[in-house]
Amino acid sequence: MEPSPLFYQAGPALPEVSHAKGVYLWDDTGKQYLDGCSGAIACNLGHGRDDIRDAMLAQLDRVAFTYRTQFENAPAVALAETLVALTHRQLEKVFFVSSGSEAVESALKLARQYFVARGEPQRRRFVSLRPSYHGSTLGALGVTGYEPLEVPFTDIITASLKVPGPDFYRHGEADDARHVARVLEETRATIEAAGPETIIAFVLEPVGGASTGARLLDRHYLEGVRTLCDEFGCLLILDEVLTGVGRTGAWFAYQHYGVTPDLLATAKGLGAGYYPVGAMLSRADIVETVMAAGGFQHGHTYAGNPLACATGLAVIDAMQREHVLDNVAARGRELKEGLQALKALFPWVGDVRGLGLLWGVELVADADTKTPFPAEQNRFARLTALAREEGLLIYPRRTLNGIAGDHFLATPPLTIDAADTAELLTRLERAMQRFDREVDAATPMNATTL
Repeated sequence: MEPSPLFYQAGPALPEVSHAKGVYLWDDTGKQYLDGCSGAIACNLGHGRDDIRDAMLAQLDRVAFTYRTQFENAPAVALAETLVALTHRQLEKVFFVSSGSEAVESALKLARQYFVARGEPQRRRFVSLRPSYHGSTLGALGVTGYEPLEVPFTDIITASLKVPGPDFYRHGEADDARHVARVLEETRATIEAAGPETIIAFVLEPVGGASTGARLLDRHYLEGVRTLCDEFGCLLILDEVLTGVGRTGAWFAYQHYGVTPDLLATAKGLGAGYYPVGAMLSRADIVETVMAAGGFQHGHTYAGNPLACATGLAVIDAMQREHVLDNVAARGRELKEGLQALKALFPWVGDVRGLGLLWGVELVADADTKTPFPAEQNRFARLTALAREEGLLIYPRRTLNGIAGDHFLATPPLTIDAADTAELLTRLERAMQRFDREVDAATPMNATTL
C-alpha cells in the first residue's frame, strides 16, 4: 500500500471509515465501533441524521456562502438570536467562527481591543490554568497549559500567567473548601506580583476537557475567580468549546454554577460534527466600546456563512424538539453509575469524575497514593487500543500537564439511549479486563502515543 499523503499525529495506521449511523460507525472491513467519545467530543447528536441533512440541503439550495461584509444572512441572525436566548440574554453579542481555536482567539482579541479602546493598553496579559487546553492557534496556545503542545513554540508565543486550578482528587488539604481557598490565594498572589493593571482576562474551562480528564471546578472557586476579576478590573473568558451546547446537561456549563462570564467561546457541539461552526459570545457593552473605537479588527472568511449557521440552527432545534438535555441527565446518571462500578472492580482506576455526558476516568499505578503509571508505559494509549479492538472509541490523554498521568474521556453522543449506554459500559469492561491482565503481568505497554 502506498503511504498516505496525509499526516496528523504519529501513531499506528488507522482503519478507513465506511459509514455511520446513530452512535455507531463502521470501517471498510465491516467492523462496528460504538462512538463513546463523539469523535473529538463534537458529534453530539450522533451520525446520519436526516433532519440535519435536510436543513443543510435546503440551505444549499438557497445559498451556501456569503461574505459578512457584503450581505447579512437570515441563518446567522437567527442562530445568534438563539444563542443569546440560551444565555438568558446575559451575553448579547455573537461573532461566528469555524472552530474552537478560532472562538478562543476571537475572545482574546476582543478582550484586548476592549481595553485599548478604554485607554488601558498596559493590559496585555492573560491568566489561565495549568493544565488546560484552549486551542492550537498561537494565541490560544499561549493560554493553554499542556507542556508537549507548548514546547516547540515557547519562543514565539505570548504565554499567559499559569496558575493551578482546583484538583479535588489529588489535593492534600483537610477539605475541599480549604483547598479552594488556598488555590485562590495563590492565584491572587500571582496576579498581584505581575501587576493587576496588566491583566486583560482570566481564561478557563468551567469543566475540564481533554487536558484534565473532566476535572471539575466548583461554585466557590468560580465565584472566587469572578470576584478577583471584578476587583482587578479584568474580564472573565469561559472556554466552552467542549462543554457548551448541552454536553454537561445545561446549554452552557457555567449555568450549573451561577457565575456569568464576560466572554464565552463555544464550537464542537454547535455543529454537532455536521459542519464546522463556532461562536464567541460577549457582553453587549464590550462590543459597543470596541465598535465605537473603529470596529473589531478581526475576521475569518467563513465567519457566519449561511450553511454553517443553518446547521447550527438545525442542531439546536433538534435538541429542543427532542428534549436532549433531559436525556443527558438520565444517561449521565447511568454512565456515572457504570463507571463507578468499574472503578470498584479495577484497583488501577483512581478517579471517576464529570458532569452530564462528560466523564473522565484517571488511571493510576497505586490508588492509595494516587501515583501515576510511569509515563513511558503509555497506559492511556494501550487501554484506548484495547477498547478499539472491542469496538469502542474513547478519548485518551495525559492528566498531569501532558507529561505524566493517564486518563480517558467517555463522552458519547447526547442522544445515546439506555441500551447503548449499557453496551458502551459492556465493551469498556471487556477492554478493562484485558488491560487488567496486562497490568497484573506487568506487560510493557506499546510506546505509541495518541
